[in-house]
Amino acid sequence: MTENTQTTQGDAFENLLLEERSFPPTEEFAAHAVAQPSLYEEGKAGPEFWAAQARDLLTWDEDFTQALDFSDAPFAKWFVGGRVNAAYNALDRHVEAGRGDRVAIHFEGEPGDTRSYTYAELTEEVKKASNAFLSLGVEKGDRVAVYLPMIPEAVITMLACARIGAVHSVVFGGFSAEALRNRIDDAEAKLVVTADGTYRRGKPSALKPAVDGALEREGHTVTNVVVVKRNGEPVEWTEGRDVWWSDAVGTASAEHTAVGHDSEHPLFILYTSGTTGKPKGILHTTGGYLTQTAFTHKNTFDLRPESDVFWCTADVGWVTGHSYVAYAPLVNGATQLMYEGTPDTPHQGRWWELVEKYKVSILYTAPTAIRTFMKWGRDIPKKYDLSSIRVLGSVGEPINPEAWMWYREMIGGGSAPIVDTWWQTETGAHMIAPMPGVTHTKPGSAQVAVPGISVDVVDEMGESVTNGSGGYLVVREPWPSMLRGIWGDPQRFKDTYWSRFDNMYFAGDGAKRDKDGDIWLLGRVDDVMNISGHRLSTTEIESALVSHPSVAEAAVVGASDETTGEAVVAFVILRGSAVDDDDIVTTLRNHVGKEIGPIAKPRNILVVPELPKTRSGKIMRRLLKDVAEGREVGDSSTLSDPTIMAQIAQSLRK
Repeated sequence: MTENTQTTQGDAFENLLLEERSFPPTEEFAAHAVAQPSLYEEGKAGPEFWAAQARDLLTWDEDFTQALDFSDAPFAKWFVGGRVNAAYNALDRHVEAGRGDRVAIHFEGEPGDTRSYTYAELTEEVKKASNAFLSLGVEKGDRVAVYLPMIPEAVITMLACARIGAVHSVVFGGFSAEALRNRIDDAEAKLVVTADGTYRRGKPSALKPAVDGALEREGHTVTNVVVVKRNGEPVEWTEGRDVWWSDAVGTASAEHTAVGHDSEHPLFILYTSGTTGKPKGILHTTGGYLTQTAFTHKNTFDLRPESDVFWCTADVGWVTGHSYVAYAPLVNGATQLMYEGTPDTPHQGRWWELVEKYKVSILYTAPTAIRTFMKWGRDIPKKYDLSSIRVLGSVGEPINPEAWMWYREMIGGGSAPIVDTWWQTETGAHMIAPMPGVTHTKPGSAQVAVPGISVDVVDEMGESVTNGSGGYLVVREPWPSMLRGIWGDPQRFKDTYWSRFDNMYFAGDGAKRDKDGDIWLLGRVDDVMNISGHRLSTTEIESALVSHPSVAEAAVVGASDETTGEAVVAFVILRGSAVDDDDIVTTLRNHVGKEIGPIAKPRNILVVPELPKTRSGKIMRRLLKDVAEGREVGDSSTLSDPTIMAQIAQSLRK
């Protein structure tokens, strides 16, 4: 399991938790895997490797003349001179190749309503949406704000924008009117596509009122709002501005010829939170993004498009939903499942019911979801036939070893390989991930760089650390799906990602290399604590806590301490059978001491009913730090459940 190990002198971060378990692929899986060991050797060719992938995976209207131009570093141009259309590659070419009858998307609504689109049907819908947007005055280069739930119209809208060369800016449907307005203003969006609402935990939830609120002040650039009828909730209507999707798209022509756009033509802007308070508009372009997302989708997941059913559970409001719902699965001609609702509606077995119903073979989800299922217990997934699953994926944050093992055993039948993927909104596609037919996977490790990608772990001076040491995760060479900048702010792009180390991309994550050289993510550098001069990762201490059978989830923060500078404070959710008393706190403190070492023992362990998470499932540690240091809790408006902090405060007063 785990044991203490000496830290290498000069470590940027302490490297204390050791995982000895390893799972090689079965001989049968390895023999027939899409990605073979030779792919790593081929990847050493760098830009020329990616040029070969671009030509193999995409259909180009005009071939490119240069794989990479990095003369204006850190601004890259990939596949220079090439012309390509994202929607044509995702749709038309499959129909032309005789695959029009293959299902592209199975949609399951939260209430249980279903729709399936073949590639031919989806192509027709995207052509009609393209014509509808053009009729509303949207031109190539214009920005379109997309504020939709997880329904097929979201993917149709994104592909229609890509088809005509408009730039989509998807805003997650849980964001407020003010957050939506900020993003509309920054991108100077011309059109907004939204819905009357969606369903959330069995109840209708409104969306259009947030759009109305965002546009009630003068000075915006929006000329039209297209509204999908989803849940039938009454909506306010602005004549001349608002138009129903059924009227605009439903009556549009299904004839539209896709033309190639420059490889570097902007494809989308996706906003991420900025430390200054102003969201950062991450810009991605077309050719390089499509190449790397399609390559990683095919190889990381061992994709067999003629037989697999792929399910990425991410919302299209996040980059995972862009790369591994809207684009790569369709570019690769796969069949995928889209689900609108939450994992516990109408019951806690909903996901496994869908896996059984649609015979999902590749499941890609977040550690937060996996730990939630652990908390609910093993009996729930045991009720369903999950034998169709052959590859499992993890995304969004480091996955702790015990959640990894539960995922493998309970969902993967003890044999499905797990691909733990590290990447970011900024990177566009997987950067570190096992190849399931090649890698001997280790619970909790993202392991090795994707073929053709150059990542490293460096110390404070930017020098590579030795195996067994921790440091800062960097990317040393440009990659095809890299962000091309921050929308409208090139200097902020340089300052944010390229100023910490010379000629290296650094986005704020800590990592360690184990004795084999495999990479383990330690979370954000901001989440590293300095305890008596030791730099400890919150991720490792959380993993140690969750490895105890009484703990379902844990979050760790550093709190000011007069003696040690910072002290470890842990917030834990207990499993149903565990008892909340003084003994459990002592037991868990001692458990962390045994798993990692006395230096990592939490000063306080607070048992709470839930943890504060964003709508994408990430834990808001800054709010817990406010609690740990006795401050008034800061802004909690981005939480999936804003009442959580009050629940935590009430539980701690008992």
